[in-house]
Amino acid sequence: MNITIKPYERSHIKEAIAIWNEVVEEGVAFPQKEPLTEESGHSFFTEQSFTGIAVNEDNGEIVGLYILHPNNVGRCGHICNASYAVKGGLRGQHIGKSLVTHCMEKGRELGYGILQFNAVVRSNETALRLYKKLGFMQLGTIPGGFLMKDGTYEDIIPHYHLL
Repeated sequence: MNITIKPYERSHIKEAIAIWNEVVEEGVAFPQKEPLTEESGHSFFTEQSFTGIAVNEDNGEIVGLYILHPNNVGRCGHICNASYAVKGGLRGQHIGKSLVTHCMEKGRELGYGILQFNAVVRSNETALRLYKKLGFMQLGTIPGGFLMKDGTYEDIIPHYHLL
């Protein structure tokens, strides 16, 4: 699969919200509970510092996306945060790695100095392995920091990487 990351455009909205909403509906990784509509999704994606769309150049299919935005303001405004979504059925094919590495480059390009993940769910072993492989540092564990879809609480592990 030949992946390129492109800036979000309005023409991506249907596929982008389908992928995003799939992760939201799974209820095990994103903090959001409400799915995006075309209208709210377009606003959401355009309000970010950058929204990247992963396209399989072999067939033109949108296979994933990421959002990048400030994690805080003012004296902490040099720290950015991101979220990643890969289309179900295509996970495990290194799309996530392409999204994260592109995001790190884009964050640096936009003037951020640190990429921080606030809430990596402990059971998200694929993400944990990828972040370790890419050199992210774990900051500890927040017990019961994430409400799973089934009503249980899961630990979260914040991470950071200097850009």
